[in-house]
Amino acid sequence: MKLLPLILKQCWRDARAGDLRLLALAVLIAVAAVTSVGFLADRVGRALERDAAQMLGADLVVESPSAIPENWLLRAQDNGLRTVRSWQFPSMVGGDAGLMLASLKGVESAYPLRGALRTVTVLGGPEVTTTSAPDIGEVWVDPQILAQTGLKIGQMLKVGDLKLTIARAIAYEPDRGPQFVNLAPRVMLRAEDLARSGLITTGSRINYALLIAGNGSEVERYRAWLDTVMRSGQKILTVESGRPEIRRSLDRAQQFLALVAMLAVLIAAVAVALGARRFGQRHRNSVAMMRCLGATQRQVSTILIGEFVAVGVLASIVGGLIGWFVQMAGVGMLAGLVGAELPGAGWTPAAQGLFAGLWLLLAFAWPPLQALRHIPPSQILRAQAQPIPLQSWLGYALGLGGFLVLMWWVAQDLKLGAGLAAGFVAAAGVFALVSLTCLWFLAKLRVHLDGFPVLRFALAGVIRRRGATVAQTSALAIGMMAILLLAIVRTDLLAGWQRTLPADAPNRFLINVQTDQVDEVQRTLSKAGLDTVRLSPMIRGRLIARNGATVSSADYTDARAQRLVEREFNLSYASNVPEPRQIVAGRDLDPKAYEVSLETGLAKSLRLELGDTLEFDVAGESVKVLVTSLRRVDWDSMRANFFAILTPAALADAPQTWMTAFHLPPGGTRTTQELLERFPNLTVFDVGAILSQLQSILDKVAVAVQGLFVFSLLAGAVVLAAALTATRDERVREAALLRAFGASRRQLAGAMRSELLAVGALAGILASLGANLAAWALSHWVFEFDMRFSLWPWLVGVTVCMLGAWLAGAIVLRGVLKTPPLTILRHQ
Repeated sequence: MKLLPLILKQCWRDARAGDLRLLALAVLIAVAAVTSVGFLADRVGRALERDAAQMLGADLVVESPSAIPENWLLRAQDNGLRTVRSWQFPSMVGGDAGLMLASLKGVESAYPLRGALRTVTVLGGPEVTTTSAPDIGEVWVDPQILAQTGLKIGQMLKVGDLKLTIARAIAYEPDRGPQFVNLAPRVMLRAEDLARSGLITTGSRINYALLIAGNGSEVERYRAWLDTVMRSGQKILTVESGRPEIRRSLDRAQQFLALVAMLAVLIAAVAVALGARRFGQRHRNSVAMMRCLGATQRQVSTILIGEFVAVGVLASIVGGLIGWFVQMAGVGMLAGLVGAELPGAGWTPAAQGLFAGLWLLLAFAWPPLQALRHIPPSQILRAQAQPIPLQSWLGYALGLGGFLVLMWWVAQDLKLGAGLAAGFVAAAGVFALVSLTCLWFLAKLRVHLDGFPVLRFALAGVIRRRGATVAQTSALAIGMMAILLLAIVRTDLLAGWQRTLPADAPNRFLINVQTDQVDEVQRTLSKAGLDTVRLSPMIRGRLIARNGATVSSADYTDARAQRLVEREFNLSYASNVPEPRQIVAGRDLDPKAYEVSLETGLAKSLRLELGDTLEFDVAGESVKVLVTSLRRVDWDSMRANFFAILTPAALADAPQTWMTAFHLPPGGTRTTQELLERFPNLTVFDVGAILSQLQSILDKVAVAVQGLFVFSLLAGAVVLAAALTATRDERVREAALLRAFGASRRQLAGAMRSELLAVGALAGILASLGANLAAWALSHWVFEFDMRFSLWPWLVGVTVCMLGAWLAGAIVLRGVLKTPPLTILRHQ
């Protein structure tokens, strides 16, 4: 505390002298970048989670084979949560013409809690969005019910002991779930009518569900309580578990936003490191003077650290406020895309910003401060190079550790955070090594340029400032690499993700096709212009043994593995794997042998390997097959995919139905109506709403990345200014000496311009190479889709770095050639 007045005086003096200007600006940009990206990513992420919940019908769904206990509802209502119950089971319904099997669903009046139903009052007519359940005395049905019973909207449908009016046909049901291939056509009615229908009796096989919605923290608290009271057979569905078909896209969206935040941190870290380096260089003499006047090493460290803490706190607070206002400016644009007002942001981004500002400043400033602490008093009389003390290297290690923690905190993904941080650290080392190699080559080249004095001057300056040139080139390359990677994310990676969900992705699933109907259904689809659609056989089977040992749920602790073992899943057969490029291990199928190709996720969950002999129970018959390949299935494609594909020799004679998926363009509903009229047993499911939700997520992320890309460009400009400012003092002295020896101002300007262009060109090449490699690694190992390389990052990287280095040099170094030589020489 005794040194506090001196610390404040030192801050004021350095601020007026401009020594803290670059550091404060770098910290301010760092915090503003982290907080603006963090606040916006947090709010958009919450909005995406909210929109995803609309496809679950609630924030949380509890399913149970027995009635939902009354105290569960009371507990939820006491916590301020909204609840709705539903009952679902198969039953026969129909009219005078006959009965058919349907999937009955009774719901309470407030259904659904999230999202909305879409219905039609006339088949083929406009869809109407509704957030309420059917009225008492009415039923809403799938169009297949009408096709198979011959009834029309407005007529009566017999449900148990009741006859109810068919009021609407269901076009979309938010919580229908991905298990549609196992369900009969839907009949939805009110819970009051279901209770009067006489269908709920002792022994009825009913799936009970409790839908819950409300404040996020209260929902999580209620979920934690449920985990303590749930019994066997009961399970909780969330967006993660209940709607896996959108979970992957949601995760990718959050990864893209986290990537933008982390790249902003990287750019800011480079600027802070450069600013701290220049601060240390400019304060050697002042610290030596303090030592001459009796200051101890501890006092010097206290003054300098106190000065940096003061700058860090002030710049972090201002940067956080700027970040808040920046994200507020983007809210208006994004709010319309998410269909409702964006949720409020939490305090985590603010904490991340404060941590980023203080940690980056202190960690990257620690090595220069440690070096200053060891400056001897004789430095004031004779300038001499000082070795980097061991504490400085430890400071760099500490800074890197904190940087990795910050990256993980922002990303919330260890693989993404650590991978990106390690990649950029490795890139910095490679860039420095390449820069040193180029300097060695230029030193050899310089002796052969006698006829080009300007170029010799330029190369001499580059070679003489070896350390500064390497730092400047590496910093510029790292900053530009981050910006180029953002640009690639904004264009190529987002385009690659969007290619996983093409415009013609299947939006209709056709199931329950009988074997004798396959050819006729195929011809009908071809007649409608769907020539490429092919039907696949589907057989229900359950895994019962592996390598002769019985398989049971007790063998696994993972809940998903237990469910897979306990239930039947869909098998198919083919002479070979439909998409050979999906095979990641093993070989293709031999149609004459008893073999199977497994999806990698299933194999991992059940710990199945190549060469295993598996036994399936198919309609009471045992089928033994050899695992010959593992496939990585793209579930996002919405095509007809299967966990296990067997050979015809193993399954061709098993009881089977056929199914397919196809894209039906707008206005093509007549095709499905014709199929249902000719084959009433068919079931058609419209999954267009799922595709719309996935595409909506893509669009939101694309706009968010584009908006935040501009802000990262500003951080990149600060890096460039910091890199050039770090060598300003040395350039001023060199220019004065060269002018004293007769060099003209024009020659020096040409030499500086050549030097800046050369450094910019090298940095652009390195940045372009690093950005392309980083983008490929992200697309391959993190986002898991193919990336198409293009030429534009190379052209943009080299051009922008060269022009940026030249323009920034002209601005930042504009006073270098204007300083009179005599003034400089008097200070030597």
